[in-house]
Amino acid sequence: MSVLVVGTTALDSIKTPKSENPRLLGGSASHAAVAASFFAPTKLVGVVGGDFPAKYIKLYEKHGLCLKGLERVADGRTFHWSGEYEVNMNNRRTLETVLGVIENWQPVLPGDYETTPFILLANISPSVQHRVLDQVSKPKFVIADTMDLWLNIALPEVLSLLKRIDCLVLNDSEARQLVSEDNVVNALPKIHKLGPKYVIIKKGEHGSVLSGPKGLFVAPAFPLKKVVDPTGAGDSFVGGLIGFLASQKSGSIETNLRRAIVHGSVVASFCCEGFGLNVTTKTAKKEILARVRELEKLAKF
Repeated sequence: MSVLVVGTTALDSIKTPKSENPRLLGGSASHAAVAASFFAPTKLVGVVGGDFPAKYIKLYEKHGLCLKGLERVADGRTFHWSGEYEVNMNNRRTLETVLGVIENWQPVLPGDYETTPFILLANISPSVQHRVLDQVSKPKFVIADTMDLWLNIALPEVLSLLKRIDCLVLNDSEARQLVSEDNVVNALPKIHKLGPKYVIIKKGEHGSVLSGPKGLFVAPAFPLKKVVDPTGAGDSFVGGLIGFLASQKSGSIETNLRRAIVHGSVVASFCCEGFGLNVTTKTAKKEILARVRELEKLAKF
């Protein structure tokens, strides 16, 4: 089955102690859609300006992304984020954010997008996420990603969104913030009461936790000897997750979600090994599956 991914399509300028890379292909939708495309046909919904390089359109096309939902504003500027990482790569600070064409963007889905069975509302304002849900018809499974910014400035919209989705993805600090609970395990039942049947807590290099009707599932991250750039890893994780989920023709949602988390973690590991999408777009599916098998061996006891 196919996947629809909506989120930011951006140009990222990333600085680390060892390197500086300006105007890389980035954004939540870019990372998530490319990750999903390893497993399922993927439709990208986003907006870019006239400054968006043609080579990045070709990268989208290389991965077979359907771009009928990618709006192009010739006289506009593409969303641009600039950030700098510290030596340990866990801490970063934003240097500049230029919203550009995304500031007032109201996506309109092409007609054939409306019946896409798997929907990923990648990190973007909850008002845009709501607008997309208003246009789709009876999706099989909807995942939404969020971040602390929206919890701070658009909490009522986030809370109403949670009643419309099947699965919420957020990191551990955001989970604590959402329900005012210091312990993540205690936070999970409170988040379920807000609407989503499934909740996935991202814990970065320490893996992730899935909470659903059958209880908790804890998945490790793939261990890396060197992290070059973690930008987009969370988006790659959820993109690979929903892509794998959409590819499964049998089995329960919860069982497939557990396997999907492992596949998403592996795709995210490739993302971390290069700047932006530089490594992800050069990765072959057989390399992903080989790393999945390796991770399964590491986690088996």
